[in-house]
Amino acid sequence: MSGITVHVVDDDASFCRAMARLLRTGGHTVQTYSSAAAFLEGCQHPQRGCVISDLHMPGMNGLELQEAMRRAGHAMPVIFLTGNGDIPSTVSAMQQGAVDYLEKCAPREKLMEAVQRALEREVAEHQQRQEQRQLQSRLATLSGREREVLSAVVQGKMNKEISADLGIHERTVKLHRTSITTKLKVQSVAELTRLWIQAGNRS
Repeated sequence: MSGITVHVVDDDASFCRAMARLLRTGGHTVQTYSSAAAFLEGCQHPQRGCVISDLHMPGMNGLELQEAMRRAGHAMPVIFLTGNGDIPSTVSAMQQGAVDYLEKCAPREKLMEAVQRALEREVAEHQQRQEQRQLQSRLATLSGREREVLSAVVQGKMNKEISADLGIHERTVKLHRTSITTKLKVQSVAELTRLWIQAGNRS
């Protein structure tokens, strides 16, 4: 997938090289890092792809890296690898959204399947973010009054009620509704409601 990279983070240089060879054989673009700090320094801007990280590393460990990624706005899915897994770490990793938690000796097929799942998730979530940004851009074209009218419409209020609530003429409400549907490129109240909720609004 063009523009998508598998980022491998591990303080074991020989393991990083072996992992990179394996992933490149599978057709993936790979970038390796010797520590969590090196990854965060090298990926200061959100990127496309996924992260394969050793869980136990000197300095910042894998779980701490996952949290630092979240704070920095990195939305890439994470796969954890460990030489000595434990149940609490597994539970914590999965609760924080890790795609998988594998031992370093896991079969090649299992690792490649986890990478495929991670990249499929990344593509789906990237598409969702793109759609959300486009929706917010469309909503941003509405005036303050139009947003008030839209909020009332999706609550199921009739034009007469909206007119009374906002202290404007009913004909003005109709004009605002026409403008709203034109700007948002929808026709029905159901579509307006779906977009309004999709944008994160509750009422």
